Amino acid sequence: MKCITRPSRSFRGVIPIQLSIAGLYNHRTFTQHSFRARHPSPAAHKWSHPPSSTTIADDDVASLASEQLHALSLADLVKEGRPPLSEKALFSSANFTLSLLPIRLAHRIQALRNLPFIVVSNPNISTIYNNYLHSLSTLLPYKSRTISTLEDEIKFTSVLADLVETHSHTIPTLARGFLECRKYINPDEVTRFLDEHLRARIGTRLIAEQHIALHLSSQPHQNNHVDSPEADPSSSYIGVIDTALQPASIINSCGNFVSEICELKYGVRPTWIIDGEPGTTFAYVPVHLEYIITELLKNAFRATVESGRSHEPIVITIAAEPESPRGGLSRTEQGNNTAPIDSNSPIRPFEDPAPGVTIRIRDRGGGISPEVLPDIWSYSFTTFSDEDLPGVNGSMDALNALSGGGGGEGSSIAGLGYGLPLGRAYAEYFGGGIAVQSLYGWGCDVYLRLKGLGKPKS
Repeated sequence: MKCITRPSRSFRGVIPIQLSIAGLYNHRTFTQHSFRARHPSPAAHKWSHPPSSTTIADDDVASLASEQLHALSLADLVKEGRPPLSEKALFSSANFTLSLLPIRLAHRIQALRNLPFIVVSNPNISTIYNNYLHSLSTLLPYKSRTISTLEDEIKFTSVLADLVETHSHTIPTLARGFLECRKYINPDEVTRFLDEHLRARIGTRLIAEQHIALHLSSQPHQNNHVDSPEADPSSSYIGVIDTALQPASIINSCGNFVSEICELKYGVRPTWIIDGEPGTTFAYVPVHLEYIITELLKNAFRATVESGRSHEPIVITIAAEPESPRGGLSRTEQGNNTAPIDSNSPIRPFEDPAPGVTIRIRDRGGGISPEVLPDIWSYSFTTFSDEDLPGVNGSMDALNALSGGGGGEGSSIAGLGYGLPLGRAYAEYFGGGIAVQSLYGWGCDVYLRLKGLGKPKS
């Protein structure tokens, strides 16, 4: 009987299905098919996921991915107190970090595997997939034991540093991958994936970088002659969190940086004015705020200069919200406490309530056209042509080669249309947000609301 073979993709790989011309299976053919479905060949199994040089059992990934994610709060990150930490506190921080990261990495691996096979096989996206496998493989040896010696803690911190470095270019790499695969995946599906992935990445990096910072600032305790290290009362930092961050200082620092780049490209240096309450302080992660402010100022400065109104300063207003009653929760916070926890849930603040801060950036750059405005929050949307994108024909103007903070995105993200959506992701992760009001033909008002994160318990 003449047969033809049609490849059919299953969860485990490609299984040949015997189809007769008459459309009938004989008993032998059916038995062979059943056996192959239950016992795929090694060659079929290795193609069930994108090729990888890192070997991790599927059961390990599935087991970790099935565990519920911890509802992360800032109180978790600072519960060991101000550095330098004692050995006991440092070990506690390391073990807490170890309890979170493998689960979070496994969730991201599973999410990448759920993408269409042709998408995750793209060289750029496959690179990210393999990076996550590599990072998980470096953490798994620690999963079955407790960190209880300085030697183990130092080695573990080195693994965390490697993890942070490995994923430093995740976003621009993903951006290029999805641009190359835009024919094979729905834009809405890309947006959903990236919304979840980028927010999950913020939390993962924050957890890893927090312990690394605590480790570095606690090194004096490793001196055997120091019995009980004392915290520096003048420091407002607990790891990467500044409990007395002044937004005005971040604005001035980012403004100086962006204006220098503008001067290099356009020959003019935009100016800015800070009004409102510039002395306001609150608890926040400085590197996150630096990324958000840099992105917003980059857009405002560029629009102002290109509209020919560079003589008019950008006006930046800082407004501190009034304190909420002690012990009270806002409607948003109440909702967050009852909502299911996932990897991109906003981080919960300190228990001590604190006012939020709103920053308005007002420019006279001509505003945003109504045709463009609905797309400014879409990933991979950019006003540049293909020739202006980084890596295309080697062209990249200086202003869009800005290196944002935001955890190692670097200059390569510029021009890929991820700046504003990523900035909003950083703001929303802590319960804040970004809103744009455009007066086309005149200018823009951008409102950045930063959720007050409170103060840690003493």
